[in-house]
Amino acid sequence: MKIYNSIVSWIIKKRIHHIDLFINYPEEVQEDLRKSLVTKAKNTEFGRIYDFNSIKNSKDFSDRVPINDYVALEPFINKMRSGVRNVLWPSEVKWFAKSSGTTGGKSKYIPVSKESIEDCHYKGGKDLLSVYCNNYTAKNIFEGKSLMLGGSHEISSLSDHMYEGDLSAIILENLPFWVQLQQSPDKEIALMSEWEKKIDLMAEQAINENITSLSGVPSWALVFANKVLEKTGKSHLHELWPNFELYMHGGVNFKPYKSSFQALFPHGINYLETYNASEGFFGIQDDPDRDDMLLMLDYGIYYEFVPLELIHDEKPTSLTLSEVELNKNYALVITTNGGLWRYMIGDTIRFTHLNPYRFLITGRTKHFINAFGEELMIHNAEQALEIACLKTNTEILDYTAAPKHISGGRKACHEWLIEFKSPPKDYSHFIACFDAALKSVNSDYEAKRYKNMILEEPKVHTASQGLFFKWMKKRGKLGGQNKVPRLSDDRKYIEELLAMNC
Repeated sequence: MKIYNSIVSWIIKKRIHHIDLFINYPEEVQEDLRKSLVTKAKNTEFGRIYDFNSIKNSKDFSDRVPINDYVALEPFINKMRSGVRNVLWPSEVKWFAKSSGTTGGKSKYIPVSKESIEDCHYKGGKDLLSVYCNNYTAKNIFEGKSLMLGGSHEISSLSDHMYEGDLSAIILENLPFWVQLQQSPDKEIALMSEWEKKIDLMAEQAINENITSLSGVPSWALVFANKVLEKTGKSHLHELWPNFELYMHGGVNFKPYKSSFQALFPHGINYLETYNASEGFFGIQDDPDRDDMLLMLDYGIYYEFVPLELIHDEKPTSLTLSEVELNKNYALVITTNGGLWRYMIGDTIRFTHLNPYRFLITGRTKHFINAFGEELMIHNAEQALEIACLKTNTEILDYTAAPKHISGGRKACHEWLIEFKSPPKDYSHFIACFDAALKSVNSDYEAKRYKNMILEEPKVHTASQGLFFKWMKKRGKLGGQNKVPRLSDDRKYIEELLAMNC
């Protein structure tokens, strides 16, 4: 097995040379990719509507093709789900990643072509391991099994020749058999739709295997880990899996969860963050000494960036990679080898480095509180919570927040519902620290808090144990890539949660 480990590590490291290519020639790689995507799709229904055949450069492309949200592309996607070929993409598309984003109750169905599986999602997985082998001494990772927390899929409601489900399930279903041999759990368990039964069976199987790596959203990974500890009576997971060395995570800010993982693996493990979604695989934490991620430029995805202040314009101006600036928030617009054309994915990023292009995820275009002009983004909230937790020796598991408007003679405020792992001893002190931290990281919030003229200090409720899990279960959003909505400009989610809180 040591020989196998060495061979696999060597093969995977070879990909680093390709990564170096797009690092050194980023704009050229992206422009070649745009041309290739337009050429391939010029005879599709969408390509004929927007006359792809006459598009000669990036300006023609942005002038001709509108920026789209899901609603704009949905009629085309529904045709594809019904079995119609050559609509948004020329090759056969029979898989659709079902996603509600972070908030919407209505499901979105993201087309997943053969090209997007192989040249985007699989390439991202291989590159993740390439980066790992390049930055660390991989000891046992290829000698044991990798455990992936994923979802399920089903036959489409529009055609019995089409399939829809979580992206993780689509990836697992299409893995080569020799890769599946290195995966845990067995495919039959991994693709189960009933999350609580699945997590139980996953734990039963993993207990008897040599697990060396794990991937999944941190909140669900902790649910799985605690189930394993419950079944085995172990105090930590290194007692069960002494060769475990890597946790791959994404989807939410990892900092609030890191101490919990350190307790699970007290002998120390490595961590790698990724930015992948139903729409594509976008970024990898390529430097272990940095918190940002490298933008992956050769995955069949052409990137554009809309300054956050312009996203509500009727025809927002987009920037190419060569036009972005440091430390500005941009809404991400993608064109993919799965048939998404100038699609505003809903995430916002901020570039931290331009050579190579590295970035941080700063929030969602619909996930911030701006009821009073305070423009509170998710990265502000996460940073302030981290500061408050450090100052009060507190840990949190989950949270959500919404504005509370003027009522009953009281001024407006932000209302927070927080599930604590270790509650603060003095709630007033925690709120004061949190409020001060929010002011320190967001000048607009600070201005609105000036002498309580517009906003009073935050109102914080303590969530009962397991409240967010119960709420997600009630909504049918357990497991997979489902995440608790953090910030919202309306009170729908917080009111539902407060009604369940006891």
